[in-house]
Amino acid sequence: MVKSVLVKVKGIVQGVGFRPYVYNLCISLNLFGWVNNDEEGVNIALEAKESLIEEFLNTLKNSPPPLAKIDSIKILPKEFEDFKCFEIRQSENNFNKSTIISPDMAICQDCINDINDKTNPRYNYALTNCTNCGPRYSIINTVPYDRVNTSMSKFELCSFCKEEYINPQNRRYHAQPVCCEKCGPKIELFNNKNKKLKENYTAIEELAKLINQGEIVAIKGIGGFHLVCDATNDKAVLQLRKRKNRPSKPYAVMFKDILQVEKFANLNLKEKETILSKEKPITLVNKKQNSILSSFVAPNIDRLGCFIAYTPLHILLFRNLKNPIIATSANLKDEPIIRSKEELIEKLGMVVDYILDFNREIINAIDDSVVQIVDNKPLKLRNARGYAPTSIKLEKVQNKKILALGANQKSTIAIAFEDNLVLSAHIGDLNSINSVEYFIRTIDTFKRFYDFKPEILVCDKHPSYESTKWALAQKDIKLIQIQHHYAHILSTMAEYKLKKEVLGICFDGTGYGDDGNIWGGEIFIASQKEYKRVHHFKYFKLLGGEIAVKEPKRIALSLLFESFTLEEVLNLSHPLIKQFSINEIKMFYTIWQKNLNAPLTSSLGRIFDAIASFANLMHIQTYEGETGLYIEKYYNKNITEVYSYKIENEDIDISLMIKELLKDTEVEYICSKFINTLVEIILDISNKYKDLPLVLTGGVFQNKTLLEKLIYKLKEEKKEFYYSKEIPLNDAGIAIGQLYSQLL
Repeated sequence: MVKSVLVKVKGIVQGVGFRPYVYNLCISLNLFGWVNNDEEGVNIALEAKESLIEEFLNTLKNSPPPLAKIDSIKILPKEFEDFKCFEIRQSENNFNKSTIISPDMAICQDCINDINDKTNPRYNYALTNCTNCGPRYSIINTVPYDRVNTSMSKFELCSFCKEEYINPQNRRYHAQPVCCEKCGPKIELFNNKNKKLKENYTAIEELAKLINQGEIVAIKGIGGFHLVCDATNDKAVLQLRKRKNRPSKPYAVMFKDILQVEKFANLNLKEKETILSKEKPITLVNKKQNSILSSFVAPNIDRLGCFIAYTPLHILLFRNLKNPIIATSANLKDEPIIRSKEELIEKLGMVVDYILDFNREIINAIDDSVVQIVDNKPLKLRNARGYAPTSIKLEKVQNKKILALGANQKSTIAIAFEDNLVLSAHIGDLNSINSVEYFIRTIDTFKRFYDFKPEILVCDKHPSYESTKWALAQKDIKLIQIQHHYAHILSTMAEYKLKKEVLGICFDGTGYGDDGNIWGGEIFIASQKEYKRVHHFKYFKLLGGEIAVKEPKRIALSLLFESFTLEEVLNLSHPLIKQFSINEIKMFYTIWQKNLNAPLTSSLGRIFDAIASFANLMHIQTYEGETGLYIEKYYNKNITEVYSYKIENEDIDISLMIKELLKDTEVEYICSKFINTLVEIILDISNKYKDLPLVLTGGVFQNKTLLEKLIYKLKEEKKEFYYSKEIPLNDAGIAIGQLYSQLL
């Protein structure tokens, strides 16, 4: 019996080749009807035997287009119309702008084949793309996602490209950025004085020669410029560090392919799979010792951020390169990634020697995503290219439009409207005028995309956060402020749609506490709507305030003052004491004693800093999280001992641990016993609240060694626990948590 149905598909289903996919699938199954877009997604009308419709639906669910993300499929009865064929119908124009935008995606294998095929019109063309790959979010002004609403609008299609664009059996059907060398953007090579040197493929060949010779260059990517040099050339890497004033923070390395990655890094199967995925993120892996990679790429740590060529431009470049390259975001400290050649010359003209540019405007900057594999699953550290904007389908339609503004570091924003929740890409740290402007521009972009006018604003409680200042300046709109660490816990609850009460373990570097102190080692009992702080690391003092974050030795000294008299500290025979003169120790003791610019904190991130100093690993750090990476490097899984600690009322007191570790002289023992102790503390507290599932969140849990050891123990004890994978555990997830507190 012939059935007549209307299939309504919601999710990321526009701009990803969904209609031609449906068209070709229906032609192959001899199904009659039509497919079109509307304001909610894709509609498919079908008239066929029930078994054929079932086959169609099974294929749609199990093998959708590569870039599609189906949130829901609804099947409705429909009046019989006796269709004689299957067709793609014109999209309905009553868009209310709720269509979810697809992230930018790495080049697909079919397009790689095109640029390598000498008989193909796109041979050697560096901006080749199709419906299965290429730019999306980075080129969109507004929705609907039509060419006229993108930065491709000024490039008129040639007859060859137009023929592909209008052919539903071609994979470039309605691919909005479709182009070729004849009608598309041009690749051009400039020096840092803005003099044009070469264009198109010869520009790429020339740039490869310059990189091979040790030059530092800038290359325009999908979402912004990379700073690039030969990753095996010590002189070039050191020169880049000097020019960029970046003494030791690790650089990401781009490789030609996975075979080249395996020469420089030890990969497990899941890491290999992630590097090769359609998103092609930077993936943190263990680097091989004694490779030809420069020791200055990721100095003093055992990790390496690896990714492979993900645009046609990169693939063409690697044809002519001898070695892997550093490919790091082109930006000034605390500023967003640079989008234009003019801005790059103005700000980084003294850093780079040459610039490879193309004349397709980047409308929305987007950085590279960063992930690491924990417990054989990808965990996002930076949510950007390939993943963002990230959409989550909500269980209930919301009666208010909500905008959440995130934190100050690793800034992101999130919006909720109807049954959609959307998290922005990584914005960065809001520590400069330019980064704040980018934050505001991102808000305006999302307002424009979705005709979104917020009815509720949610922000952090910290009065000095730029996001909080912006929120407080908005008039005639309801404002709600959410405590930082509670928002962390809520972000993980949001990922798993948890409504029940949980034991929230939030360990991070900083956050404004309800008592005005700096929190960061917190245990909450929390639900979606309320929280109670039940434990925290016992307060200690940051000597000199913010500067102590950069000088772990100050934090270590402060912890000594908590347990010893000044006389006892001066008489200690420990490498830490040698970092100060006698007068400095006396001065810091006065600061500590009289609370002179010595704010109280419970931050576990700062305790990590202190441990690195006690272990004589690092007394001054140059980038966030450096001490944690050092401690991980010296962790030895064969060391199972723990330090002593006390839990008295709310306080987690580690003064016994500090006294004990002073007696340890082996770095491995200090680092290993410290991490073991943290695991033991969490297990100890969880046993006091056996009926509550655990939520693990906050930037400290980016420490792979700590998280994996804890996961192993929790599984062993058969405890229910959750930690974020899709939403970053760090401050980039705060906006989602803030928003979740206000959802129905």
